[in-house]
Amino acid sequence: MKIYIGMSADLLHPGHLNIIEQARILLQKNGGGELIIGLLTDKAIASYKRLPYMTWEQRKVVVENVKGVTSVIAQETLDYVPNLLKIKPDYVLHGDDWKTGVQAHTRQQIVDVMAQWGGKVIDIPYTQGISSTNLNKILKEVGTTPEIRCQRLKRLIENKDIVKICEAHNGLSGLIVENTFVDNNGKKEEFDGIWISSLTQSAAKGKPDIGYLDTTTRLQGMQDILDVTTKPIIYDGDNGGPSEHFVFTVRALEREGISAIIIEDKTGLKKNSLFGTEVEQTQDDKKLFAEKIRVGKQAQVTPYFMIIARIESLILEQGMDDAIERAKTYIDAGADGIMIHSRQKEYSEIKEFAERYNKLPNRKPLVVVPSSYNQVTEEELIKSGVNIVIYANHLLRSAYPAMVNTAKSILSNHRCKEASDEYCMKIKDIITLIPGAK
Repeated sequence: MKIYIGMSADLLHPGHLNIIEQARILLQKNGGGELIIGLLTDKAIASYKRLPYMTWEQRKVVVENVKGVTSVIAQETLDYVPNLLKIKPDYVLHGDDWKTGVQAHTRQQIVDVMAQWGGKVIDIPYTQGISSTNLNKILKEVGTTPEIRCQRLKRLIENKDIVKICEAHNGLSGLIVENTFVDNNGKKEEFDGIWISSLTQSAAKGKPDIGYLDTTTRLQGMQDILDVTTKPIIYDGDNGGPSEHFVFTVRALEREGISAIIIEDKTGLKKNSLFGTEVEQTQDDKKLFAEKIRVGKQAQVTPYFMIIARIESLILEQGMDDAIERAKTYIDAGADGIMIHSRQKEYSEIKEFAERYNKLPNRKPLVVVPSSYNQVTEEELIKSGVNIVIYANHLLRSAYPAMVNTAKSILSNHRCKEASDEYCMKIKDIITLIPGAK
């Protein structure tokens, strides 16, 4: 006899153990046999909810040491059918919570497939008082460590079709990126990580985006975000500064658990790239910039930290050939990824770069920031081979007009009632928004 149980088992709890125990009892009654656990891979789990805390290999060690388990195999997708056709188990066991809701269709598929060889589905009564969602919430409240946070970005890139990063500029916006999600037909959609933007950090302090804030000031400001989040962070490093300074920046970020730094191949006083050729901007010599990358890679301690090279050739109208050549040079120097930037309103320029870039023999993850070509969808980016999309400034940009409207309403009405009713969240909600406020 063969029994199959599919599970993620990131947080193994009494509900999982009960199902395994019921399978073990069933085998004993029927003279023994195999209890096979189909352990969902990281990629399978990440396709519908947050990347698991433990890797597949770590989860496998835990599950295969549970009493009664005969073997643990990989379940590559949410669909049980491929594994069932290979194994042809006599029974599939699962909690009875899947009889209704979004999993009902999956259950019916399994029932139909199992019928081909006389197999059956057994629904085990759901273990009350146990919720993986609540356990995950508690785990998030406990926090994370710099090492776990740092290595998470690489795991996301390996296991998701596209990694979604959103800008945060203070603790409150960090909480928004950390906790905001939508339910899309049973699939939990959320941001995978946080972008620390030099533009929004500067703007939040009322300063111009010209590199005025030094690294120490920016790291101090980032501490509020680190305190209240667990997701991986990508740091906007402008041009990285002199190579001698870049070494210390890399070490400081790595100590804090930052996953990556993106540095742009420009020199001189910083001017925002979206100004393009309207202001004087100078692109760095590609060999000098490549040397900065090499120095940075030599300075890092762990294999998890990433240095991503941002290419400004398209912004500065140097042409597609120049952009591709720089990508080759920077990857050869050790860059862990390439960010290509464009200020065109259409996606075509980035799409052309991606098509050529994907043909490079030693291609690294590709990063884009669709601030100007904002009509492009994540589905289109995935088709082009883009690995990371950064929504680089939208929380700050949306907060500013809301605050201006509130201020104008108070001035126009000589009281705050209209502003409170139309633009503001309830006082109680803001008081209780932050964990630990009660």
